[in-house]
Amino acid sequence: MPDLQPHAADILKAMTDLSTTSRSIRQIVLTGFMGSGKSTVGPLLAARLGWQFVDADDAIVAEARMSIPEIFAHHGEAAFRQCEHEAIARLLATDSLVLALGGGAIETAATRNLLLANPGTLLIHLEASLETSLTRCSGTESIRPVLADTANLRTRYEKRLPLYRMAHHSIPVDALTPEEVVQAILTRLQ
Repeated sequence: MPDLQPHAADILKAMTDLSTTSRSIRQIVLTGFMGSGKSTVGPLLAARLGWQFVDADDAIVAEARMSIPEIFAHHGEAAFRQCEHEAIARLLATDSLVLALGGGAIETAATRNLLLANPGTLLIHLEASLETSLTRCSGTESIRPVLADTANLRTRYEKRLPLYRMAHHSIPVDALTPEEVVQAILTRLQ
């Protein structure tokens, strides 16, 4: 008859490691193309965890005292990306935080590297097809500068997709309700 003691010890160690991993996560950061559900899922996830929710774009607008389209128009995308990186770096000092990123934040290498390497940060990619994203964003062109550049939208999506997929986890969201996405994220925390 085989000795069950080592097996039980292995299971106990795995459970302890998993528990430690879950406790060490201090921030969950949601990334994905516009319309993937970051700003919808984020507050739901934060409520389930009893954490704070922050939309990075809202934090940038509050700090800059101007809208994102105004920042783009007056200062350009490069200046916006710098402000975005600085805001994200500050926000990552907050414990018990669910943070929704703007769709282009992942393109900045310094931001991407920070999100992937920051201890306690779990980066989750909400993967929506371009068609789903466009359907969900229909009518929001005035507040989404990237939508105005329709000629390059698919190129932008395809350029970002491999960067999004560098996240710690990717969740296909096209066929999921926001509540189902929250459950899929919570499952990855167990």
